[in-house]
This record gives sequence, C-alpha cells and structure tokens, in this order.
Amino acid sequence: MEEAIKTANDNIRSENGGPFGAVIVKDGKIIAKGGNSVTSTNDPTAHAEVVAIREACKQLKSFQLDGCDIYCSCEPCPMCLGAIYWARPANVYFAATREDAADAGFDDDFIYRELMVGTPDRKIRTTQLLREEAQSVFKTWKLLDRKTPY
Repeated sequence: MEEAIKTANDNIRSENGGPFGAVIVKDGKIIAKGGNSVTSTNDPTAHAEVVAIREACKQLKSFQLDGCDIYCSCEPCPMCLGAIYWARPANVYFAATREDAADAGFDDDFIYRELMVGTPDRKIRTTQLLREEAQSVFKTWKLLDRKTPY
C-alpha cells in the first residue's frame, strides 16, 4: 500500500495527472504500477487502476489477473471498480475513501447515483438503437467454436 501511495504522490509531483496510484502484486512481487494520467494523455479512462491493470495484463500475457492483489491509494471509482471486476484479481486494498477524494475535488457520487437511474432518466441522454442487429452479433458469437470465454 505504501508503494501505491508513493506512486500517487510521485504522480502529482511529476504533473502527470491526479493524486492517485495503484500497484498490482503477484506472488509477493510488484508486477505493475499505475499513476493517474487523465490530463497528461487526454484520456478519461487513464485512471491509476486502469493503467496498472493494462500493464499487469501485458506482463502476464493474460486478460485476467488471477492470483493478483491490487493496492489503490484511494477507493476505486465506478469505472475502475468495473475494470477491476473484469480483471478478476484475488483482492483489492485501498487507503483513502471516496469521501476523501470528494473532499479533494474528485466527487464520483453523481456516477454512483446515475447507475441507479433508469436509462430514460439519466443526465446524459441514452437511447437504444438497432437492438435486433446487435443481437445477431451475439447469436453468431454463441455459435463460434474458436471463442475465448471471459
């Protein structure tokens, strides 16, 4: 956890992005680190956890983090939490809370609330189009013999 917090601190000193850091450990060894680089890369998905997950998956040559632990300097936001669940690590540890992040100007509470709202009532208009056409892709996927399930 100390390394995740150090990564967050180093990140703001280098002006690479926000005050967040993440470290991924496997078998007691750090295999990846990530600092928030949203502003330096103009990538809203470049949160520390996502950066670290991408690097760890490259190192492991796998899209899953089996047997890994993720240490985050702050409680993961909804996007990062989703990425973490898709990566399937063994454990997630965090230091600061989402309330601490909100106090520093990083308030994700509106996203947590939006996830509970029906599609027609979301603040960003969300409209479904071409469902049948999209379903045909899933039908094809189900029939494939060469797919890698995840």
